[in-house]
Amino acid sequence: MHKAHCSAFTLVEILIVIVILGILAAVIVPSVSGAAAESSQGTTFSELQKIRRHVEMYMARNAGALPLVIDGSNGDWGAITGRNSEFLQAAPANAWVGGENARRVVHGSAADVVFTGAYGWIFDPDTGRVWAAGFDSDDRPLPR
Repeated sequence: MHKAHCSAFTLVEILIVIVILGILAAVIVPSVSGAAAESSQGTTFSELQKIRRHVEMYMARNAGALPLVIDGSNGDWGAITGRNSEFLQAAPANAWVGGENARRVVHGSAADVVFTGAYGWIFDPDTGRVWAAGFDSDDRPLPR
């Protein structure tokens, strides 16, 4: 009689593969999470530039008048946003802040000095200046 030959992996071989996969995951996960943070920072900066351009365009078309932005509103930029607006169809979101407050606009006269998730944008109703929440006065993201 011939003895049947079965090939299979040993427990040691399986453990080695699991250890290698664990090492690869430990290397890859931090780089992926860093890429997500960079992406949300870049998106927020882009949205900030877009808001600033539209505020300037609104002022140019309305003899220097500022849009009526309601303090604490959930993305109400006055005539700059809305379905019938010639500027932005929807309120921009601050991806760096994220969550339910990403579109919230508050009145203020300066950029943040520490990160906050309580609102997404800061609008100065006296000058028309705009800052992204969680960014400093030089438009650099503050650490979370």
